[in-house]
Amino acid sequence: MMQIPLDGAETLAAVIDEGSMDAAAMRLRVTPSAVSQRIKALEELVGRVLLVRAKPPRVTDAGAVVVRLARQMALIQHEATADLGADASETRMAVPIAVNADSLATWFLPPLARVCERHPVVFDLHRDDQDHTATLLESGVVMAAVTSSAVAVAGCRVEPLGSLRYLAVAAPGFVERWTTAEPGGVHRAAVVQYDRRDELQNRWLRAVGVNPSTVPAHYVPSSGDFATAIHLGLGWGMLPEAQAMPSIGRGVLTALDGPPLDVPLYWQQWNLRSRTLDLVAAEVGAEARRVLRSF
Repeated sequence: MMQIPLDGAETLAAVIDEGSMDAAAMRLRVTPSAVSQRIKALEELVGRVLLVRAKPPRVTDAGAVVVRLARQMALIQHEATADLGADASETRMAVPIAVNADSLATWFLPPLARVCERHPVVFDLHRDDQDHTATLLESGVVMAAVTSSAVAVAGCRVEPLGSLRYLAVAAPGFVERWTTAEPGGVHRAAVVQYDRRDELQNRWLRAVGVNPSTVPAHYVPSSGDFATAIHLGLGWGMLPEAQAMPSIGRGVLTALDGPPLDVPLYWQQWNLRSRTLDLVAAEVGAEARRVLRSF
């Protein structure tokens, strides 16, 4: 049976984490030539290309398998070292997690803070749309993810978290301006989108009978700035209920006529026995039950 050398797998993971061979070499305290040689030797051993030498470099499907192995071995080694009584500062584990921007902005950080109070971990958060976070699990970049997919990624297990409710909102002046110009015209007014993969506003438009392709869009790829753009009247957009309701209560935002949207969220993590991952999952699940809607 082929034995994948741990140093080769760790080197490949370091290149992906750091974004270049030079940066990986600095982290591993070896020369860039040594990094290149390790990866080349690993590719010769497995008989496949593992790394696309681009800027930034990225793994192939086969390379993703090796990166996942490196992260799993690091996790197992961390927990074994802790069991042997090593100093916590020397065994602090980095846990990469993919999470959607709105969860990160509203409810996801408190459970991580509780974990950090009791255990020597650091978190490496990767922000992406909930429809795409699962791909980071598939590539081995992260150990766990908040995702909209109920279908478990290969080698992972999945648990429901709950639904994040969104409301269509706009600044009162924006609504008045468009309602005065044309009855119901606010539904055809400029919309604020997070990025070109953001489908929330398009889903809401279809629900109220408007073709999204007929609506002009601003793109604001930051949760905080996205909300600010809506408050300033650039356009309307979908905000999480917890983020929207205080502003609606103060009269600085108005809810548009139309249905709320509930986005179901799931927790996916490696199907690997790990106290660290299970602890994170327990805290995230408890927070989700407190703040998200059941589905």
